[in-house]
Amino acid sequence: MITFKDLNLTKPLLNALSDIGFDNPTPIQEKAFPVIMSGKDAVGIAQTGTGKTFAYLLPILRQLTYSEQRQPRVLIVVPTRELVLQVVDEVAKLATYMQARCVGVYGGGNINIQKQKVYDGVDILVATPGRLIDLTLSRTLQFNSIQKLVIDEVDEMLNLGFRSQLIKILDILPEKRQNLMFSATLNEDVEMMIDNYFYKPEYIELISRGTPLEKIIQQAYHVPNFYTKVNLLEYLLQTEKNFTKVLLFVKNKKIADDIYKELEGEFAEDIGVIHSNKSQPQRFSAVKKFDEGTHRLLIATDVIARGLDLKDVTHVINFDMPSKEASAYIHRIGRTGRADKTGIAISFITKLNLPMQKEIETLMKKKLEILDMPEAVEISENLTQDEKPVTRDKSLKKIPKHVTPTGAFHEKKDKNKKVNLGGKRRQENLRRIAEKKARTRPF
Repeated sequence: MITFKDLNLTKPLLNALSDIGFDNPTPIQEKAFPVIMSGKDAVGIAQTGTGKTFAYLLPILRQLTYSEQRQPRVLIVVPTRELVLQVVDEVAKLATYMQARCVGVYGGGNINIQKQKVYDGVDILVATPGRLIDLTLSRTLQFNSIQKLVIDEVDEMLNLGFRSQLIKILDILPEKRQNLMFSATLNEDVEMMIDNYFYKPEYIELISRGTPLEKIIQQAYHVPNFYTKVNLLEYLLQTEKNFTKVLLFVKNKKIADDIYKELEGEFAEDIGVIHSNKSQPQRFSAVKKFDEGTHRLLIATDVIARGLDLKDVTHVINFDMPSKEASAYIHRIGRTGRADKTGIAISFITKLNLPMQKEIETLMKKKLEILDMPEAVEISENLTQDEKPVTRDKSLKKIPKHVTPTGAFHEKKDKNKKVNLGGKRRQENLRRIAEKKARTRPF
């Protein structure tokens, strides 16, 4: 088996890897290293949890030389602020015995503090697209010195609406640079971007796209509605003792908050919630408490489906199935079953989710194991507002709305209430005519 010592790594990097306890590179790290070292553009496709971050950081740090210049030479673009902090932390671990200045910038953080850090000098800049644009517009950040660009989880960035920012960034970067892209899947939009901005990229593809990790046990329940899902979730948390670190995915922020309200009576001390409406400190705190084991359950939207290195997740629960792409299911369940450990993924599937279930099974070439609903779980008849069918009384006719046109009205100011009597000359003439008529008028 190949070890990190077999790669062309410097002693500082080997010492750092030894401190972390890493001896052997993962397949993506082993295959990506010589390609990136060669200077070629590269696209790495590998499952979540296979070590993609180290796959591009190791060769980048291997080639990074000491410099006192202020502007960055390496730019790493990621979709979320949590992933920014994670990549910065990974750089810090690997660069323990090196002089490498790494700065992370993201929306929601104090932009003036981030400006100062960039102005003070940086070798590797890790950023979300929006904040990156903000810093370039302020002229604090310039791209003239960028030699390497890394786009991590690009398809997730496109899903989050960062297309225009990404295109703008790619357009203003120096033409002479090395482009690196790492993701779990590639779609047509991403491949079009590669065609337009990458130069003869080498693809490093370890597994067929959409294939899940085999060590994840995948199960599902057919559940009729929201409140029955809550009852099932509550039952599993009460009865399954191995539910020690559960990541629960929902489709939107409202449902995340609604689940917390339903469970907080019994499980308030065990639950964290993370979504885009939560403040930056709340999001960081929720992830930290979950990672440390303080919280047993973390309710999340897809904002953290990618990239975050959450350790020892025992279960992933799809409270709501992905609504758009079947590949999102792969990213979600990839949060568990890491580091040679078995993970369990459980999905709550409604009738509306059946087409998505078929798409996922087709993508994976594997059927989900459908479990019987436990007898102790109450099947609720209550429906949320979104679940209630829309009904209309056919006997009622739509009455066209009659709109009476009205002009804007406001009280005139006093100066505008005066009657226009003309100029002084006109007023004098009118006075003379009136006097003449008065003299000639018969009595």
